[in-house]
Amino acid sequence: MFPFLKLIRYQNLLMLAFMQLIFRFVFFKFQDIPLALADWQYGLLVLSTILIAAGGYVINNIFDQNTDTINTPNNVIVGKTISETNAYNLYIGLTVTGVAIGFYLSNVIVKPGFASIFILIAATLYLYATSLKQMMLIGNIIVALLLSFSVIIIGIFDLFPTIHEGNQQQMGVVFSILLDYALFTFFLNFMREIIKDIEDVDGDYNQGMNTLPIAIGKLKAAKIVFGLSFIPILFMLYYINKYLLELVFTTVYLLLFVVGPLLYFTVKIWTAKSKKEFHTLSLLLKWILLFGILSIVVISLNIKYNA
Repeated sequence: MFPFLKLIRYQNLLMLAFMQLIFRFVFFKFQDIPLALADWQYGLLVLSTILIAAGGYVINNIFDQNTDTINTPNNVIVGKTISETNAYNLYIGLTVTGVAIGFYLSNVIVKPGFASIFILIAATLYLYATSLKQMMLIGNIIVALLLSFSVIIIGIFDLFPTIHEGNQQQMGVVFSILLDYALFTFFLNFMREIIKDIEDVDGDYNQGMNTLPIAIGKLKAAKIVFGLSFIPILFMLYYINKYLLELVFTTVYLLLFVVGPLLYFTVKIWTAKSKKEFHTLSLLLKWILLFGILSIVVISLNIKYNA
C-alpha cells in the first residue's frame, strides 16, 4: 500500500484536498452565499481533482524512470515495487474515474460542456509527462497553472451556476478573492518547479531535457528565482495594505507566516549552491503555500469576530 501512496504523492494530494475543503467549508460558508453543489457533491469534486492529479503523478513517474534512477534512486517505484504495466493500469483507472465524476458534476449543475475541463486537465497532464516537461519553462508554467486552476475550479462548479443579477456584485468579490489565491499559488509553484529542476539537473541533462538550469546553469537559474520571489512578497504587502490592515490579527499572521518566510527564502536562494539547500528551499515554499491557504481561515474568523 505504501509504494502506491508514494507513487501518487499522497502528501501533495492531501494538501490539494485540504485547500479545496477549506475554501468551501470555511470561506464560502462564512460568506452566506448560495452554492450550486450539495456537500457530498462538493466532496465528489474534490475526489475528482485528486484522482486526476494522482493519475498525473503516476504517468509522470512512468516516463521519469530513467531520470529518477539518477536523481532520486531510493524513491524509484515504477519498475521496482510496481511494474510498468500495473502503473499504466493505475493511471487509466484513476484518470477515467476522475473524468467520469467530472461528467456527472457537469450534469448536476446543468453545464454538460464543463466536462471538457476535466478532459483538458487530464490530457495536459499526459502531455506534460510525455513532452511538455522537456521544454524550457513551458513545463514549469503548465504545472503551476494546473495547480492554481484547482482553486479556480471551485468557483466554476460551486459559485458560477448560482450567479444571477441580484448577487453579481457579491459573487464577483468572492470570485476575485479566489483568483487572488490562484495567482499566489501560481507564483509559488512556478518558483518551486524551477527549484526542483535545479535539484534534478543531472538526471534531466542525461535524458536530453532542456530545463532552465540546463540551459543557463544552476546558479543563474537560482538568481532568476531570486528575482521572481519579489513578486509574491510585493503582492502580499500590497494586498495587506489595501484590504487587510483593519484586520490586525490577519495582518500579523500574514507578516509572520507568509511574508517573513518569503523574505527568508529570498535571502537563502541568493546564496544556495548545494542540492540539499535547494531541496530545503523547495520544502519551505510548500510550507509557505500551506500557511497561505490557512490564511483564508484566519481572514474569515477575523472578519466574523471583528464585526
